[in-house]
Amino acid sequence: MAEWELRKLRILRTLRERGTVTATAEALHMTPSAVSQQLTNLAAQLGVPLLEAQGRRVRLTDAARLVLAHTEAVFEQLERADAALAAYARGEAGEVRVGAFPTAVPALVVPAVRALRETSPQVTVRVREAEAAEAYDLLAAGDVDLALSLAAEAPSAADPRFTHVPLLADPLDVALPPDHPLARADRLTLTDLAAESWIFGGSGPWSDITRRACEAAGFSPHQGHSASGWTAILAMVEAGMGVALVPRMAAGRGAGVVLRELGADRPVRHVVAAVRKGAGEAPAVDRVLRALRRTAGRAA
Repeated sequence: MAEWELRKLRILRTLRERGTVTATAEALHMTPSAVSQQLTNLAAQLGVPLLEAQGRRVRLTDAARLVLAHTEAVFEQLERADAALAAYARGEAGEVRVGAFPTAVPALVVPAVRALRETSPQVTVRVREAEAAEAYDLLAAGDVDLALSLAAEAPSAADPRFTHVPLLADPLDVALPPDHPLARADRLTLTDLAAESWIFGGSGPWSDITRRACEAAGFSPHQGHSASGWTAILAMVEAGMGVALVPRMAAGRGAGVVLRELGADRPVRHVVAAVRKGAGEAPAVDRVLRALRRTAGRAA
């Protein structure tokens, strides 16, 4: 029987995810030479080649992909074992590290933490703010136990590493200057704003969401100004420099602007929670997930 070493298998899996030996070494806090040596040793132990040269890079062989296909179940079972040990050793107590994108922290995470103080005071939640796509990197690396992200930024549902839990559909409202001619209109749609100057980031998820929403309404938005933080975006809207789409979860920051619901073409963004496969069975993680789902239900 072949000799299996989990540490080396984790290195191989990280190489598949990161694509290069250098990126794998950075993710695992190793040197590139150490990564190469560990994978060479693993190939010798298993008796099959795991890497082959592709120009100046390497790629996984079919044998390596076969090995990983079978070991994903092992990693999942180990997560379950960790969860069972946590339940045995700590009972209902535990620490849960949550990575969440900026608007989800005040709208979902903070209310959930407050509720947990009443129902599960021995569960400690540690919050780490991260952009929607970064949350999955943190989750995969084991730096957080639970990630809040946007469905549009999530890996494929077929990704064997994660379990996704839908939380809510967050409507997008439009922020208008107080003296805008449409600020008091009976009805408002995105198409009514096709000629406006829009404010959104130059890249990233919010840029994509704004562009997709406007294009679905039949026009390409003219970007008058570029900003990624809500403080800057809403300050420019208040000053009459343009209009912007604002998630309902961030609406509390728009005191100086008029926030209007959109009509039939109102866009939404879908917020999801994710855990590593099997880890959601840890009692503390399960309690945090339940609190988040209750909070999201009230927000919806």
